[in-house]
Amino acid sequence: MNEEEEASQATRQRFEDLCRALNMDEAAGDEAWRNYEKINKNYTLEGSELHWLACSLYVACRTAVPTVGKGTAEGNYVSLTRILRCSEQSLIEFFSKMKKWEDMASLPPHFREHTRKLERNFTVSAVIFKKYAPIFQDIFRDPSQDPPRVQRSRKQRRRHPCTVSEVFSFCWILFVHAKGNFPMISDDLVNSYHLLLCALDLVYCNALLCPGRKDLLNPGFKGLPEEFGSKDYKPGPGPLGFIEKLCELHDGLVLEAKGVKEHFWKPFIKKLFDKKILKGKEENLTGFLDPVNFGDSFAALNRVYEEHVLATGSLDERIFLAEDASEEIGTPGQHHCVGAAEAMDHSTEAHSQSRAHAMRLSTPLTGRRYVRESSQQGTPVSMATQSVSRLHGLLSGLKHGPSAKLAQALRSCARDPTLVITSRVKEMFETFCLRYSGKGEVNASLFKDLTVKYFRLAEALYYKTLETVIDQERKRLGDTDLSGILEQDIFHRSLLACCLEVVIFSYRPPGEFPRVLEIFHLPPYQFYKVIEVLVRAEEGLFREAVKHLNRVEEQVLEKLAWKGESPLWESIREAKNRAPACQEVMQPQHLESTESPSASNTPVTPSRLSEIRAGKGAPVSPATLHDRYRSPPTGTARRRLFLDSDSTPEAGSPARAPQAPLVSSVPVQSIAAEAISITPVPGQTVVTMATATVTANNGQTVTIPVQGIANENGGITFIPVQVSMPSQAAGVGGSLQPLTAQTLSGTLTTQQLSGVASQVSTQNTPPVGQQAKAPAAHSPAENKPRKTGSLSLFFRKVYHLASVRLRDLCAKLDISAELRRRIWTCFEYSLVHCTDLMVDRHLDQLLMCAIYVMAKVTKEDKSFQNIMKCYRTQPQANSSVYRSVLISRRRRRSSSSSDSSARHSSPSEAGREHAGTPAPCPCAPAAPCPCRRPAAPPPRPPT
Repeated sequence: MNEEEEASQATRQRFEDLCRALNMDEAAGDEAWRNYEKINKNYTLEGSELHWLACSLYVACRTAVPTVGKGTAEGNYVSLTRILRCSEQSLIEFFSKMKKWEDMASLPPHFREHTRKLERNFTVSAVIFKKYAPIFQDIFRDPSQDPPRVQRSRKQRRRHPCTVSEVFSFCWILFVHAKGNFPMISDDLVNSYHLLLCALDLVYCNALLCPGRKDLLNPGFKGLPEEFGSKDYKPGPGPLGFIEKLCELHDGLVLEAKGVKEHFWKPFIKKLFDKKILKGKEENLTGFLDPVNFGDSFAALNRVYEEHVLATGSLDERIFLAEDASEEIGTPGQHHCVGAAEAMDHSTEAHSQSRAHAMRLSTPLTGRRYVRESSQQGTPVSMATQSVSRLHGLLSGLKHGPSAKLAQALRSCARDPTLVITSRVKEMFETFCLRYSGKGEVNASLFKDLTVKYFRLAEALYYKTLETVIDQERKRLGDTDLSGILEQDIFHRSLLACCLEVVIFSYRPPGEFPRVLEIFHLPPYQFYKVIEVLVRAEEGLFREAVKHLNRVEEQVLEKLAWKGESPLWESIREAKNRAPACQEVMQPQHLESTESPSASNTPVTPSRLSEIRAGKGAPVSPATLHDRYRSPPTGTARRRLFLDSDSTPEAGSPARAPQAPLVSSVPVQSIAAEAISITPVPGQTVVTMATATVTANNGQTVTIPVQGIANENGGITFIPVQVSMPSQAAGVGGSLQPLTAQTLSGTLTTQQLSGVASQVSTQNTPPVGQQAKAPAAHSPAENKPRKTGSLSLFFRKVYHLASVRLRDLCAKLDISAELRRRIWTCFEYSLVHCTDLMVDRHLDQLLMCAIYVMAKVTKEDKSFQNIMKCYRTQPQANSSVYRSVLISRRRRRSSSSSDSSARHSSPSEAGREHAGTPAPCPCAPAAPCPCRRPAAPPPRPPT
């Protein structure tokens, strides 16, 4: 027998010992071993073999559905806590390995969701336990001051007065059992915390009313009645309750606590009394702390909770009470002081990578310039309750419908959209209530109450935001009729969904995105457009919600919008199957300039954001709602290069500088133009010369001189230029046929360009130095991007996001500025000319590959392992980005028309197949390319 066989037999023996310790049934054990062998053959399993076997056993237990008693159970009644104890594995380590096991075993989504919810519930309980210990010690005496235990018989123990330590355990088990019976709030941090306050309130009142049990209470508690210390003190008639005082002292919200107490807590406790699990006085829910009742009540409560854990496959949250809690959970600390309370703060490196499930949000890289991380942010519970409090304050006094001002604004539109808006809200309300609560939930009626509560809050926020947005649009656009944008269904659905996301995040940090999009079937590419609209409209939106919306937008930009079924690809097809370049969508003042020798071959990169509203971390965007929802032009590109002398710019917008390229259908070689002299009116400033660049399909360009007058608004009114063709083109010797500005604004025909001369001849053309200084006269127009519309806005945000992440990675990898510019060249070229690379992929994958490729080309020593190591330090980093990478997709063939085949392929592929051209070279134009060099170098960055 060789060493490999001996190792296999030793592993098998340890597995059988584990199964015997767990009393595992034979079917589940055999399935677990088969799955382990299969995974072990295909993957390298690092660490203890017993830990991986525990993962396999847990999966086998959860997939088994045996008949138990009157019905079926979700598993085979094997406790997860026992599996971890017998395999000597901590809880945090189990969650880390379980995620890897799910990927290796390709487990179904519903199982992954169960594990995610299990970890989420554990996170909520760990955070709340950190608050539980100090609150308990504020109300009751210190458990460490209990007298030493005396050995007694079982009957004596049942009748002996309870100690403070036993009350501590009893109150916690009562809370976790209640939380486990309400799945809708088990991972809701705010409601779960108020459920704990209800448990403390009930136990406190029982101790206060129980004869001879006042010794359990802390005399210094501020919530005690003033006459409590007197011997003659007797509680007054009616139910006792100190929930308001607890909320005041410990970050609670009175309104939320009272709601939880009435809808969840009281019905649950009454049920325990009805089933004789808690013994005492049912009329006022007291008496279970009496010596004659406490022992039986404590034992029965432990029994029913353990049955619930085994039946549902939940985590046994009594683990927080164990003496070795820190070891079982996997965190350093001491019992009742740190222990499990530090579970989210001192987790292992593997678990810290899944910080998307943590209570406290990390500020995204794009917002760290504006929002600094604070070490005194408070606890996750206090932050969550403050967020809900701010949300209620923001919506205070608002009703679930349009205000009088909003109703008047809607009626003033050419087509009143009020009826359509209210009908849409009603339809979305019904959809949300149906799909968010789900089917077959325990206590479904209570879950529906929560769902209605979330939607009503979101509805109030929606109408408030809509009113503010309409006011802002009218200030920017004047008296322009807003019927067009207010009739866009996708805008209203996205805005209401975004408001729901804010509400859900407030109660259940870090939120459940993109669940809201899945409920309403909203395309992420359309949804993200309202995020900035909402943030700018609501000044009172709290900081954590803004950070969350920032991260949501990044998730759309980096991955969700690039899905194969995304409307983004349709927008790219309408833009002639070409993604816009960085210089075309970014404002010139936001582009990086460089004076390096290779600057002429280096595309610019976005370097910074504009000014922002204080504390909001979102850049000012000049885009109106019309710009955000405007599709790119279809068909032949047509753009007015000049304004007629008798025309004026639109209200609120100065004339654009003639920098947009003109796309011609045939090669352009030269055009002769005649300048027109201008007689200025007194008080006007004459722009002696400016230039417009005309670009043909083959990449050739020609510069046309123009003249204009600066108007009072800071814009420039350009004068039409007579552009004449040579006599050969006209067919009449010596005569010239003029090309007007209106002709240039369309597509030049072959007849107009058939006899083009070899050089540009202009009259009164100033020297080159004067031409270079001319653009400074119309700087307001230069501050605008060359391309606008929804697609350009999307790519502007994508380029900014990519530049921020690239700069961070290059700084951590110690990459020079020159190499960073070359990496950007490679990245931008891939995004523009090989856009289909992003289909079903992640933006960070393209960035890391660009870094690796350009480092190899330039002989820099940057291993991919080191690149991933630096990437993992970024706040948005996720191991799935580099562990689950789409290598290639199966192309779907169609034997019908070419249009059909284009629909099955990505946009850039469809464009290349239709044009019959080969795929572009993936090498960076700024770097030495073994395939071919670009026809013309990229434009020099603006100064």
